[in-house]
Amino acid sequence: MSGEHIGIVGAGIVGLALAEWITRERPGARVTVLEREERVAAHQTGHNSGVVHAGLYYRPGSLKATLCRRGTALLRDYCAEKELPFEEAGKVLVARNAEEEERLGRIEATARENGVPDVRRLGPDGLREIEPHVRGTGGLHSPHTAITDFVAIAESLADDVRRAGGRVLLGTPVIDLRQGVGGAEALTGDPRGERVRHRFDTLIVCGGLETDRLARMAGAGDDPRIVPFRGTYHELAPEARHLVRGLVYPVPDPRYPFLGVHLTRHVHGEVTAGPNALLDRARLGDTLRWPGFWHLARRHWAMGAAEMAVSASPAVFARQARRLVPGITARDLRPAPSGVRAQALARDGSLVDDFALETHDRIVCVRNAPSPAATSSLAIAEYLGEKIVPTR
Repeated sequence: MSGEHIGIVGAGIVGLALAEWITRERPGARVTVLEREERVAAHQTGHNSGVVHAGLYYRPGSLKATLCRRGTALLRDYCAEKELPFEEAGKVLVARNAEEEERLGRIEATARENGVPDVRRLGPDGLREIEPHVRGTGGLHSPHTAITDFVAIAESLADDVRRAGGRVLLGTPVIDLRQGVGGAEALTGDPRGERVRHRFDTLIVCGGLETDRLARMAGAGDDPRIVPFRGTYHELAPEARHLVRGLVYPVPDPRYPFLGVHLTRHVHGEVTAGPNALLDRARLGDTLRWPGFWHLARRHWAMGAAEMAVSASPAVFARQARRLVPGITARDLRPAPSGVRAQALARDGSLVDDFALETHDRIVCVRNAPSPAATSSLAIAEYLGEKIVPTR
């Protein structure tokens, strides 16, 4: 292991967590992180909900379920060590009818199988005890679901890497990847037109929205393709924040790929409502040329139309939020920054549900890292590190 040079593409929380793990657990290795933006956590990490998920929904035995539970524990300990915010705000799933209560029962069974601690069913009175302004026929409470500041965590991880002798090169976009003799090469550029070739023994791609393009440079196929969805948020006005104590979510409908509008208290006190999910324009040409998108669109066109209506009208957005908290009005909502979710979509139109990795000689690609990737980041780093950067 001594002297081995490990490259990581992407300074989001997954890439930085992996870099920190390598510098800590494999001290003989040299680590370089390549990031095209001028700051870390500039994309998905910096625009997510801040929720540390407990593992309520994920298929037992999946990487999502396993790494979420492990990641939550690692993240809690890391935040305590670094004096970063980590607050167990608690989460309620709110059922509005008998059908949703039946789905709650299945989610409760999944949560227990995943080892989520202290989950319990609630009736209408129990819901009001935890969230006085929520109304529903029943609920499921996860008291240890937490909130944090993932940007602060990413910045701390980057500092850890630098202190350990690793490099985090910002403003360094990767424009080509190649397999070399006994290693891998990344060609980077800058606004001045300078080109630099970096040589690594092993290169790991944690590229988020650009993962599929980078993977193709490494010799991978184009399946799955990353399809970006933009989520629009609103923030509750300060005088309406009292309406939400913690995290208030609808019961997921397994027929649809997205959750719908929910309410989230953040560590700095603000409360957001959202997101809805709309196809992002950033890679529209690539998306429209991908057969999987049209398969998905045919199955879920009605949901897509509804999401467009929610995005276009604050009144409709407020109506969605009132399904959980009747006291919210359109006057209580303020536009908030949006975020983009990098969703891997297979050629047949199915959404890739679990974390997915591919190895191509000396280049390893994280092909899919959707939510709860931020929650799971330290565990993903541990899992990846032990598989691809073994002790030698």
